[in-house]
Amino acid sequence: MSIIIFIILLAVLILVHEFGHFIIAKLSGIRVDEFGLGFPPKIFSFKYGETKYSLNLIPFGGFVKIFGEDPNEESIRGKDSKRSFVKKSKWIQVAVLIAGVSFNVIFAWLLISVGYMSGLPSSVGEFNAGVVRDAHVVVTSVQPNSPALESGLKSGDALLFMESQRGDVIQNFSVEDVQQFIGSHGDEEITILYKRGNDTATIKVRPSYELLPGKPAIGIAMDYIGFAKLPFFRAFYEGAKLTIGLTKAVAVGLGNFIFEAFTGRAELSQVTGPVGIAGLVGDATKLGIIYLLSFAAFISINLAVINLMPFPALDGGRILFVLIETVIRRPIPPKIANAFNTVGFLLLIGLMLLVTYQDILKLF
Repeated sequence: MSIIIFIILLAVLILVHEFGHFIIAKLSGIRVDEFGLGFPPKIFSFKYGETKYSLNLIPFGGFVKIFGEDPNEESIRGKDSKRSFVKKSKWIQVAVLIAGVSFNVIFAWLLISVGYMSGLPSSVGEFNAGVVRDAHVVVTSVQPNSPALESGLKSGDALLFMESQRGDVIQNFSVEDVQQFIGSHGDEEITILYKRGNDTATIKVRPSYELLPGKPAIGIAMDYIGFAKLPFFRAFYEGAKLTIGLTKAVAVGLGNFIFEAFTGRAELSQVTGPVGIAGLVGDATKLGIIYLLSFAAFISINLAVINLMPFPALDGGRILFVLIETVIRRPIPPKIANAFNTVGFLLLIGLMLLVTYQDILKLF
């Protein structure tokens, strides 16, 4: 079931991206030859105006064929060349190229805003007192090779009750209470009652002294999280703030990873591919629809940031070509541009296959 939800989610996010290119191209007077749902082979199609709309068999998103985006003789000198992408001003070209990224960010903003109107998981520290309700200490991340990971704790688990081996108990606690409890019972097995979605369960975990210098720890990061339910206008305002914050965080994270890759310190195992994301979608689904919406927003922002990278075949690479043409005051020869985009596409496919292979290895 999680695979089906993942396919639907990915299809929606790609369609949102392609629709951004489609609508801005249309509004700019550029000829759009086809807008497709899914990828060929084709199931059926119809033509409305000059654009063909198609439904295709492979359900991974969609595509848009913009006349002249991949320049050829017809788009440069043909009878309809004035409506070609390459014949439009550089500002219009950049607007069309950046529209997909913009629509992904806007879509994330809408999802987050809907989440706030319904009740979005939020840190108590982000809002004034009384806005966040039903707050608990929640696991925000689990450290690799830690007692918490071995015991089965996951991000999103709400901690309800803790008992030491000698019978000390805490409940209705804060993050600091948990840290102090683990610190004072480092040589004992600790029983933890937690909630995951609608289910509760218990695990037993023994703190380790190898994670933090001289201090016992089980290997989790925590926050005091509840549900923030906001009125319509404030939901969109707070949604915009969170979307901007997430976009900055994703951009910084991607930048750090690329820097580490160039310095030889990056680990490919840190990257999650389609198989890993499908598993995360399953986890989010179990936690509830709001968690799934939040996860979809996060993936949409990731797609936007990655697409802005100045790499051939990505929107950022195409924008870079437009900027180069602006500086040198002449178009890049179509054969060179198309060759770079083809090589970039093949490299991206190779990277995706490698990351997918790493995801599969993690399952065993």
